Amino acid sequence: MEKSPGQGASNQRSAMMFIILMGIVSLFADMTHEGARSVTGPFMALLGANATVVGMVAGFGELVGYLLRLPAGFMADRTGRYWAVTILGYIINMAAVPLLALAGRWELAAFLIILERAGKAIRNPARDAMLSHATLKVGRGWGFGLHEAMDQIGAMLGPLIVAGVLYFKGTYQTGFAILLIPAVLTICVLLAAWRLYPHPRELERAAPELKTKGLSRVYWLYLAAMALTAAGYADFPLIGYHFQKASTVSTDWIPVFYAVAMGVDAVAALFFGRWFDRKGLSVLMVSVLISAFFAPLVFFGGFYGSLAGMALWGVGMGAQESIMRAAIAGMVSSNKRGTAYGVFNTGYGVFWFVGSALMGIFYDFSIPALVAFSMVTQFVSMALLSQVKRMSKPVS
Repeated sequence: MEKSPGQGASNQRSAMMFIILMGIVSLFADMTHEGARSVTGPFMALLGANATVVGMVAGFGELVGYLLRLPAGFMADRTGRYWAVTILGYIINMAAVPLLALAGRWELAAFLIILERAGKAIRNPARDAMLSHATLKVGRGWGFGLHEAMDQIGAMLGPLIVAGVLYFKGTYQTGFAILLIPAVLTICVLLAAWRLYPHPRELERAAPELKTKGLSRVYWLYLAAMALTAAGYADFPLIGYHFQKASTVSTDWIPVFYAVAMGVDAVAALFFGRWFDRKGLSVLMVSVLISAFFAPLVFFGGFYGSLAGMALWGVGMGAQESIMRAAIAGMVSSNKRGTAYGVFNTGYGVFWFVGSALMGIFYDFSIPALVAFSMVTQFVSMALLSQVKRMSKPVS
């Protein structure tokens, strides 16, 4: 039986409400863990950790945060318990942050920092798989773009909350304790979303499942393209280190530059997400081309050149976090999306980690080599994306 226009509009409203609810969850969650991450380095130093330990903990935490996504996504698909996996991940993710307020030794702080990354790894593939069902009704790009924009609002607010605590002479521990509030709100909204939408898959139109033995060739080519983009994308800690060392941006302005990038990220996610729904993968190619020029501006430019570079860096982050996830939903059948997101995020994260390490090495020997590496990987990624576009056939 065909659905009436009224039923279709109702389903679209339900899909949008689910996306907004999950966006609110991400807003509060990012407020919590990004607020903590903005000061975990100096906090560990205060507890007696040296620079090597801080760097190793941060790097290992990120690696764990991506490697665990593969088994987490597979487990969600295998069991079909997407909500259970998502809720478990969020509980671990959110509990680790306020517990930092009780850490009296850097070893305990390091454990909690890595645990927080592990929780995020567990939740993301299952959550993105559920979101993919809702985004079909409103537009893949727009749905993921809206979610990313709300996510980044939280990423801006969290560090500002902690900065406010420190400005009024509070301690790091006080800041972590205050972050218990958004952490609790995260779980409350998440549980409300679960109660209201226990079966998010019903938000997607029923369609015959694609019968395949594994992930498609176009999916793997797409992963290769985006892995190259990740490898050539400099982490902000390296960029901030350069600003301070080269004295192109004063210490007080470095957090402002990061805030500008996060603001651009949110706007870009909405803009490119909506554009993706109309033009497809061509939009991702445009975003990669634009953001590829962040490296020469950031590492060769002065104050205003660096600011422009950070804006382009934010464009790339926003487009990647919205379009990148949206495109996967159109390449993989619905019963394999948890696995697809898990595999993709793991590969993307490993290449990001390797690329970041290489660029750190390049920086010590030759900044022009770092810039060349960054730009070449982006351009090769564009060539692969062009091939993906030619091969792509959306699946249900």
